[in-house]
Amino acid sequence: MVNIRALATMAVFLLVVLSTSHIASSLRPGLGVCHASGYLPGKAGHCEKSNDPDCCEDGKRYPQYHCSPPVTTTTKAVLTLNSFEKGKDGGGPSECDNSYHSDKELVVALSTGWFENMARCGHHIKITAHGKSVYAKVVDECDSVYGCDDEHNYEPPCANNIVDASPAVWNALGLDQNVGMEDITWSQA
Repeated sequence: MVNIRALATMAVFLLVVLSTSHIASSLRPGLGVCHASGYLPGKAGHCEKSNDPDCCEDGKRYPQYHCSPPVTTTTKAVLTLNSFEKGKDGGGPSECDNSYHSDKELVVALSTGWFENMARCGHHIKITAHGKSVYAKVVDECDSVYGCDDEHNYEPPCANNIVDASPAVWNALGLDQNVGMEDITWSQA
């Protein structure tokens, strides 16, 4: 009887410790942890495929993020290819200036958490890949919450660590656009 009571007490104690640890870690800001805040049900539609985007599929669930990892002097990210021209895979006009941008301009869109409700609009960031760097202007949000609709070219929400860049950025870094994704670092300029 004593062994069962001791075992039950230890189990309850362990559950309390684990619960408290999880709650405390979720309340501490700046740890670099950013979990999906929900899931968006996929809806297929006309997805313009000029830069070989991922297109939404009916019934598939896509993670949504309201946060991004903390910005440092060398923030790790994934560079993706995006056209900011009218009628291309970028969808509608850029969020910051309600305009389209030439593929020859050094412009980017940042994941929702990094975009900070337009706070980074018009600012330049330094992007580095394979020892080369380039400065690009933030003109848009790579929406990490919404997608799978006409406004988002029927593409899923972006991951929380995306720098979505024009072909000019890829060219300046000497990257192969056919790859479509590259590990990079970025910082505020």
